[in-house]
Amino acid sequence: MSLTPTNEPELVDAAGTRHEVASAGARIVCLVPSITELLFDLGLQSNIVGRTGFCIHPKDLVRKVSKVGGTKTIDAARSKRLHPTHLVVNIDENPRGLVEEIAKFVPHVVVTHPHAPRDNLDLYRLLGGIFSREEQAEALCRRFELAYDEVATIGASWPRQKVLYLIWKAPWMTVCADTYISRMLATVGWDTVAPNSNARYPTLDLTPQTLGKVDFVLLSSEPYSFRERHCVEILDALPEGSHTRVALIDGAMTSWYGSRAIEGLTYLRQFRASLG
Repeated sequence: MSLTPTNEPELVDAAGTRHEVASAGARIVCLVPSITELLFDLGLQSNIVGRTGFCIHPKDLVRKVSKVGGTKTIDAARSKRLHPTHLVVNIDENPRGLVEEIAKFVPHVVVTHPHAPRDNLDLYRLLGGIFSREEQAEALCRRFELAYDEVATIGASWPRQKVLYLIWKAPWMTVCADTYISRMLATVGWDTVAPNSNARYPTLDLTPQTLGKVDFVLLSSEPYSFRERHCVEILDALPEGSHTRVALIDGAMTSWYGSRAIEGLTYLRQFRASLG
């Protein structure tokens, strides 16, 4: 007896869970802001029943979806009243204990964890496959490939530079090389600098020595909302004669995987070009 090969993709998430194709009446609670945006871009607005208060895009549509809390503090009772069939989470953003609590009443938990820009292709296809939006997912893949190839071509011609990417103040925090953010920055020739630490998002002291050994200090708009006054604070701390430059950067364009990553690649290319 011979087996007939199938072209159907294996819908396996970041936790190794194999998913079946959901019914047309799937009810989705998403605890990841960037993926909530992606679900809308896949045409699933009628299926999204719950989101966090940080899920703010697309603005004209997302406000119609019930809030269930934040990315790390969810109102389980409110979530349960929405009768969700699917919960979409991320390993970095959502505490495991919180996810396990909600999983007690949600049949299907989809775990995501993109490590690098090109992981978005698998993310589009995973969610597109589970929720029968394969055509929309492939359209996003084509757009991503075009944006990525353009950035990779131009980025290869730029000299590599060292950057300190700050995400928090009091204490100061940055990102290590093993993060999605660092790999997004690497597409335009920026290599992140971080203290020796096992933490993915380590704390550090902004000493003149630390600041003086990088080409740029980039202050992200999220999760901490850095402003011009913080740029001035960093500039005042630079060692005398330093050539280090300081700039604000749109954090969503570097850290939001999903459909926003397509715009993010173009933004980073234009942003680096604007800094010279």
